[in-house]
Amino acid sequence: MKFAGWFLGWILLTVSLRAEVPDIVFILADDVAWSDFRCYGHPYHDTPNIDRLAGEGIRFTQAYAPAPICSASRAAILTGKTPARLNFEFVTKDKPGAQAFTDVKVPLQSPPFTMNLSLEDETMGEALGGAGFETGFFGKWHVNQHYKGYLGWSPTHGPLQQGFDEGDSDFGSHPYAYRKQKGLRDQPVPDGVFPEDTLTDKAIEFLSQERENPFFLYLSHYYIHDPVHSRCQWLIEKYRDRLPEGAFEIRASYGAMVETLDHQVGRVLEALDASGLASETLVVLMADNGGHPNYTTNAPLRGSKWNLYEGGIRIPMMARWPGRIPQGVVSDAAVHGCDWMPTFCEVAGVDAPDASIDGVSLVPLLIDPKAAIERSHPLIWHFPYYHPERRFETCPEEIGIGDYVTSQTRPHSVIRDGDWKLIHFYEDDQVELYNLEADLGEQNDLAAQKPEIAQALKGQLKHELEESDARLPSRKF
Repeated sequence: MKFAGWFLGWILLTVSLRAEVPDIVFILADDVAWSDFRCYGHPYHDTPNIDRLAGEGIRFTQAYAPAPICSASRAAILTGKTPARLNFEFVTKDKPGAQAFTDVKVPLQSPPFTMNLSLEDETMGEALGGAGFETGFFGKWHVNQHYKGYLGWSPTHGPLQQGFDEGDSDFGSHPYAYRKQKGLRDQPVPDGVFPEDTLTDKAIEFLSQERENPFFLYLSHYYIHDPVHSRCQWLIEKYRDRLPEGAFEIRASYGAMVETLDHQVGRVLEALDASGLASETLVVLMADNGGHPNYTTNAPLRGSKWNLYEGGIRIPMMARWPGRIPQGVVSDAAVHGCDWMPTFCEVAGVDAPDASIDGVSLVPLLIDPKAAIERSHPLIWHFPYYHPERRFETCPEEIGIGDYVTSQTRPHSVIRDGDWKLIHFYEDDQVELYNLEADLGEQNDLAAQKPEIAQALKGQLKHELEESDARLPSRKF
């Protein structure tokens, strides 16, 4: 009798949870520039499915990645904690160590490489799994030490050890797959056809399963990370015809990869439609950092992947939640990748797992785009490293706008408060100050003209980093 009562209660709880809580699909794209999608103003990239997603929900114009580089950004998104607090500020490696330059003498020593996201830091998978969600992670993890090959999932620190019930690291149709499938690179697909993508296939299989509980699908695409190559010759030819005069030929292949990403996103949206789940699913799409300067422009933003000018951290981000998020909304609110952890927790009806989370729930803003976001901490970014690690001395020192070159990035941190943004460089203790409302391209340094604002923000940044127990670069000489 007791068992029957317990079983009935479990059924009622499950039905209630399924009826009131949406499924969640989180799509993370890799190395996408703020303006790479047509809905963000790109003049010739075709992205109809992503544009549709944006048009059916909310599109953010001031959305930020937690870091200008893969692993650090991904760890922060998963946990809701900034890279400074996680002490995970760079990319993971295949073995421990620290930056050591043989080709150039740099005055600072960066912190040792962080190899794994700590098991003590609760992830989205753990938080939502604890709330009754069935969880799946498919694609690029990149927050554990490379295991049996580049991007290999660790058997101790992979997604299946950090809250996800199932998943697969399949490279899909990305050029990474060429490593294991010899000759695939030179096998073009027919005109009008996209390559088979087994990663997206597996993600769709996960969301199409019949289940009693809500699900959380984390689809982490490898697109548009280099190597830049497409087997869609028909797409390359299309984009070659659209390239500006004098543009690098590789940009045609890059355009083909952008459209391939869009196609795979479209397949996920179509699967939600076909399964009848679209009306009860919150879908979020964002990028992990800015675009690679060798292949795309982050203009009108200055900088790119690897540095903390806007081009390295301002990203495309959008969300659709039928019946809750109004359609066709464009929001200028400053939002952050760390915000999705507490957002998903609120959607699931549970408290965020850790009081030290840096993000805030965006649910009020999603439902009412005019709502204000209340943050207890200003937005900060922390990159105590040098980049690139090879041939540093051959790269230009100046970080420009849309110049298609990889520049020197030196240890620095950033704070944004309102429209003011301050960059602190550790080598010489200098700062730059910009008003983003008036100077989106960060061309007019106001530090000398507004010393009181610069000094206040520098002190606030120092306080926030100390409160986060952030690791700082040390002086070598």
